[in-house]
Amino acid sequence: MLAEDSVLLREGLVRLFDEAGFETVGAFGDAESLLAEIEDVQPDLVVLDVRMPPTFRDEGVRAAVHIRRTLPGIGILLLSQYVEGAYAQELLASGEGGVGYLLKDRVASLDELKDAVSRVSVGGTVLDPQVVRELIGRRVDPLSSLTPREREVLELMAEGRTNAGIAERLFIGIGAVEKNVTAIFQKLGLEGSGSDHRRVLAVLAYLQR
Repeated sequence: MLAEDSVLLREGLVRLFDEAGFETVGAFGDAESLLAEIEDVQPDLVVLDVRMPPTFRDEGVRAAVHIRRTLPGIGILLLSQYVEGAYAQELLASGEGGVGYLLKDRVASLDELKDAVSRVSVGGTVLDPQVVRELIGRRVDPLSSLTPREREVLELMAEGRTNAGIAERLFIGIGAVEKNVTAIFQKLGLEGSGSDHRRVLAVLAYLQR
């Protein structure tokens, strides 16, 4: 199954996969449409763009994480122009194979793409070197750059407190809390996702540390 919002690229990939001996059982312009049918179809592999409608932020990669959690036997190949390090790390966290992440501009040949599809569909792992560098960079303690106040705010976030609750606990204004929360998101590299989801990822980073 394939989800890619560019019509030209989507149709081109379908033809490429057909020529390579793969059967495309569904091609969609957004991740939501793919997710609506994936359980019934049960494909061997899903190819996803990272940023798709409606917001063009991280729909594809969030769909990939969802598929990995709910249908772990399905291979996932992200084909994108962007590196979403936090999500790539989550996809690989289980240690299981069947995952690939390639950057569109760096796929040197059609044979390279065909090879990636073949390897991921049988449980292999294929990562663009730039994605690997991003993941290695994330191995450095992300909390080391936080100020003492930001660490206090993050600790209270981990306790499940709202911004208002944090403000009351630290005797500061809600505006100051929001400023610290925004700084935490930025320093942990969590830009570009919904605030609620970033809050969860920030707390997970704290708990892992």
